[in-house]
Amino acid sequence: MQFASSYIPAILLRRYKRFLADVELSDGQVVTVHTPNTGAMLGVSSPGIRIWLRDTLSSTRKYRYSWEISEPAEQVYVGVHTGIVNVLVTEAIQNGIINELQGYPRIEQEVGYGAEKSRIDLMLQNDKHRCYVEIKNVTARDIQGNAIFPDAVSTRGQKHLRELMRVVETGDRAVIFYCIQRGDIDGFRPADEIDSEYGRLLRTAVAQGVDIFAYKAAVTPTSIRLTQSVPIRI
Repeated sequence: MQFASSYIPAILLRRYKRFLADVELSDGQVVTVHTPNTGAMLGVSSPGIRIWLRDTLSSTRKYRYSWEISEPAEQVYVGVHTGIVNVLVTEAIQNGIINELQGYPRIEQEVGYGAEKSRIDLMLQNDKHRCYVEIKNVTARDIQGNAIFPDAVSTRGQKHLRELMRVVETGDRAVIFYCIQRGDIDGFRPADEIDSEYGRLLRTAVAQGVDIFAYKAAVTPTSIRLTQSVPIRI
């Protein structure tokens, strides 16, 4: 994903009400920006870090700027926009980056399904099979260099794992895909110390036939793209 224009650097002053943040631009101006991530943003939302903003150039939006990237350490870029992961994964499938999800010429997004009234992120289909792909945006990292998910207790994530297990029972393929929007990691693991029930359900799902993949991204202030899979440590 190549951005239409380079993002704008700013210093994060504070994040609040989940969707909002106050930042200082390079000219010293303080503005409120939209935060397209409702999660805890563990490790990527500390006051004082540099972040990168997208200028929407909209005269009708209440908040002109959108917080897209955090830089928790020098030249360590982390994509925080949860809403783009479907696009990143679809793009990577179409470009042949994700070998495990090839062979499905039809791709649909946000398809309703399941006993708990969920929406699957990607529905992949060929003439014989359907593949349900649930995508999780991952931004947190532990001190050992593993990407971790979730970064807060996630009852919604637990629900999605239960739904995927039901998909396997029907004979279709089910995939939990961790889209890691940072490159400074060498593995992935569930964050049992944050949400032990999620970790338990993930291991149960894998044991029952749900496929699990994790791919990391190369992130810069001009582009984000998935590059390669990382080891799963569950």
